Amino acid sequence: MIGDGTQTFFVTVASGLESVLEAELRQLGLADLKAVGAGVYVTGPLEAAYRVCLWSRVATRVLLPLATFPAGSPEQLYREVGKINWSKHMDVHDTLAVDFFSANSAITHTRYGALKVKDAIVDQFRDLCGERPSVARDTPSLRINVYVFRDKARLALDLAGQSLHRRGYRQDASTAPLKENLAAALLYAMDWPAMAARGASFCDPMCGSGTLSIEAGLMAADIAPQATRDYFGFLGWKGHQPAVWEKLQAEASARKRAGFQALQSRLIGADISGRAIHNAKDNCARAGLGDVLELHAADVAVAQYAKDVPVGLVLSNPPYGVRLENTGGLGKLYTTLGRALKTHFAGWTVGIFSGSADLVHRMRLPSKAVLRCANGGIDCRLMQMAVPADAPSAPRQRGEAGSETDAQAGAAMFANRLRKNVKALKKWAAAEGVGCYRVYDADLPEYAVAVDIYESDRRYVQVQEYRAPARIDKDVAQARLNALLGEIPAVLGCDADAIRLRQRQRQPGAQQYEKLQNFHDAGQDTHIIEENGCRFEVNLSDYLDTGIFADHRKIRRWIAREAPGKRFLNLFAYTGTATVQAAVAGATSTTTVDLSNNYLAWAERNLALNVPNPPPEHSFVRADCLAWLREQTERGCYDLILLDPPTFSNSKAMDQDWDVQRDHVAVIRQAMRLLSAEGLLIFSNNFRQFRLDAKKLDRYRIENRTRDSIPRDFARSAHIHQCYFMRHLQ
Repeated sequence: MIGDGTQTFFVTVASGLESVLEAELRQLGLADLKAVGAGVYVTGPLEAAYRVCLWSRVATRVLLPLATFPAGSPEQLYREVGKINWSKHMDVHDTLAVDFFSANSAITHTRYGALKVKDAIVDQFRDLCGERPSVARDTPSLRINVYVFRDKARLALDLAGQSLHRRGYRQDASTAPLKENLAAALLYAMDWPAMAARGASFCDPMCGSGTLSIEAGLMAADIAPQATRDYFGFLGWKGHQPAVWEKLQAEASARKRAGFQALQSRLIGADISGRAIHNAKDNCARAGLGDVLELHAADVAVAQYAKDVPVGLVLSNPPYGVRLENTGGLGKLYTTLGRALKTHFAGWTVGIFSGSADLVHRMRLPSKAVLRCANGGIDCRLMQMAVPADAPSAPRQRGEAGSETDAQAGAAMFANRLRKNVKALKKWAAAEGVGCYRVYDADLPEYAVAVDIYESDRRYVQVQEYRAPARIDKDVAQARLNALLGEIPAVLGCDADAIRLRQRQRQPGAQQYEKLQNFHDAGQDTHIIEENGCRFEVNLSDYLDTGIFADHRKIRRWIAREAPGKRFLNLFAYTGTATVQAAVAGATSTTTVDLSNNYLAWAERNLALNVPNPPPEHSFVRADCLAWLREQTERGCYDLILLDPPTFSNSKAMDQDWDVQRDHVAVIRQAMRLLSAEGLLIFSNNFRQFRLDAKKLDRYRIENRTRDSIPRDFARSAHIHQCYFMRHLQ
């Protein structure tokens, strides 16, 4: 039977952590190792695999290879899997699950590949005994792992059964973005086990739900990370050796008792969020560390919990934003963290795990990278720092002296105004079904930002900073910005990493709507919001605008009211939000015209969110709207038209430059040719100095609806856009 003698296992790990895993496996007493990409091969008895499952803190899975074979087609995959004698590994009444992965292969549909593997196994049992095993996704008797690369398959048993990062103590994964095995890898990289053996202290001053602190405690107390886990993939496998496993469990229990008795380290976790500390305490109790891990709800700037604590290791994973441009108030946070370390943690070793080198530099501590790996798809580095034992408090930077105190006082005024605005708008937004609204727009001249709330899976906040006048010192402006950003999470009830910062200024020509540069993981900051019963996709990072013009909300509502039974045309359609409102309200047809492939695709996604399998009556046209209008020969073919052009455009794809003040008469006349006799054209634009040339448009009945079109949350900005209703004279 497989497992009686020496076997070669493959222990998987997150990319970048192979050397950490190899060092850990050697510490576990395993000698025949070979590190490769994404894992380490281990040769030894079955006990070696069991030991890894129980004790490895950084591994992800432990795979026992069964076979390699060609898999150039689903049929070939089915045949080759069927050649394995599965009765050696499971009984007909056992359950199974298949994880299937492929790359550079003919089989690209992973769910279909998994289905063919499952079919080959259950069909073999049905042919042998007339019955077939069933599938159990979560805790099967046997979990099978298949990886196909360049049409060659490697099939293995997953002895772990579930990812080994799951220790069982963390119930709500959303509260801690750092996985347990990554946290352990960071601790290994900082040499924490050796420090703990000397009785050094540990502190995470921004601990969140406590993952780093708990993993540090498990190491310091010599507790096996999977000591309380009751499911492994090998437990239901016919090759399982219970006596070997029971021996390892007994050894782990003895080491745990001895580890608690020998534990000398002070273990501390702190966070400014009381809710986070509550979750951390729950997690700590489930990990069995409730009596040894000290948890505090405290601001990192104060850090009194570290007073008279023996020196040791500070290790933390502060927030760093999804992208460098979205760091918002995080610059101030890192500056504050650097000062706190110099003031309260003199002589300690420091490790900061972050995806932003710029933010780490704000701590003003010499650093070196000791580990590089991805966290949630973001390239991150573990930076090691040493705080001198006689480190003075960090000096203030240029522009901070005096102005920082003033900025903090002003930020309190900003917070009061923001709080007042939110209180006035909260019930209105809920009653109106508004998922995106403005709560502040340069109400205080010294704090010239616009603040918008986006309600999605959680609350996001976009802060648009208006460029400060040249007479304002840049450091003073930055201090003010940092101060107000620090107030937003508490006032608006959002997380710090949910804040998106933009500097708003006029862009030349078509650049107003072009994609911003220097982003990482572009397209990953998309969310779904609701408005007037419709759902829309917004992107909070990649563009100057998010995909929805909140100030046009009433215009879209008017369109929804007018649209039933009408033929609707949306010109300069952007992301098609008006098209969606018309379609959902019952327009017989919609035509959406825009020059951008990206925005048309976005508009199609928006429509699909609200109208599954949209019928052909809803069409999307990629074209220069000006040229498209000139080419249309059929008159009166639309009953409702939205004409919402940009202020300026000099796109190379357009026949000519566009200036809304200069060119609006011609484009309105062309659009009105397409409007039916009883139809309505809504013309809007965002040029604050716009003046409609009514004399040249006297052949139409025109109503200035600007005042009525401004939503309540934009009432302070009476000139944010212009809006006119136009009809044919009867």
